[in-house]
Order: sequence, then structure tokens, then C-alpha cells
Amino acid sequence: MNADELRQLQAPFKALYRDNPAAAKRTFTAVGTLLPDRPSCRIESRFGTIDAGLHPAAGGDGREACSGDMLLEALVACAGVTFNVVATAMSIPFRSAKVIVEGDGDFRGTLGIAKDVPVGVTDIRLRFEIDSDASDEQLAMLLRQTERYCVIFQTLRTPPRMEAS
Repeated sequence: MNADELRQLQAPFKALYRDNPAAAKRTFTAVGTLLPDRPSCRIESRFGTIDAGLHPAAGGDGREACSGDMLLEALVACAGVTFNVVATAMSIPFRSAKVIVEGDGDFRGTLGIAKDVPVGVTDIRLRFEIDSDASDEQLAMLLRQTERYCVIFQTLRTPPRMEAS
């Protein structure tokens, strides 16, 4: 896809949302069913079923997805798609690009054995390995725009209000 094809693809959506901002609002939903025979949760998505369970560092056997990994995978997916779209819009070609996300966590917090240790992923690093003839300035702009428009990056950077019931 080139920049003109991308603009053509997105033009009707941009026009609709400019004329009717309410049409741009969406509610994302995910549903899981707890499995009674093990500490797991089955997530049914339109792309298939995923069983999520304990990370091996918390007692899991590694056969089920870990929610921490899934969080980072969501960031990889979003940043990768966003990078690709922004590169297309900016007409910055690349031969190959890889998205790598790493996140640190301390399972003492998760397992409740150290109250001073946070529960969850505390530090996340996103990087791209890019093979391109683009200038350093172009790549820096591409990274800035990817950060700006990546939904998951921005959600993690500025967490939304949350509630549980």
C-alpha cells in the first residue's frame, strides 16, 4: 500500500468522524470464562480462543498464555501496525522492521511476599529494528509519530480511569 491508497482508504472515515464525532466512539470489549479445573481463564475472541494462566514464575507450566506477555504483545501489535501506517503515510520505505517490547516485573509483588514490591509490569521498553535508507531525522520523526498515534502505547503512558465491580 502506498500513501495515496492509505489516504483513500481512510478518507471516508475521517470525513464521517469530522462531521459526526459521536460516530468515532467505540467500546472495546473482552470476555473471559474462568475454568473450574485450573487457575485459568478462557478468552473467546473473533480470532480464536486463548487460555490464559499462571506465568511459570508464579507456578504455571508455560502451556497457557500469560497476561503480562499478552499486554506486551498488544503493544507490539499496535506499535507495529501504527509504525507501518505512519511509514506509509510519510512515504518512508523500509526493507524490514521488527518491533521488540520488553517489560520488567518482580513476582514477589504478584505472589504477595513483599508488600513493598509493585504488582505488575513496572518498566516497559519499546524499540524498533529497521532496515531502511531513510535518514536518521526521518526515522526519528517516524518513531515520534508512532508513539503519538499508537493506542496501546498512549493508554499505558497515560492510564485510563479504571473500576472493578
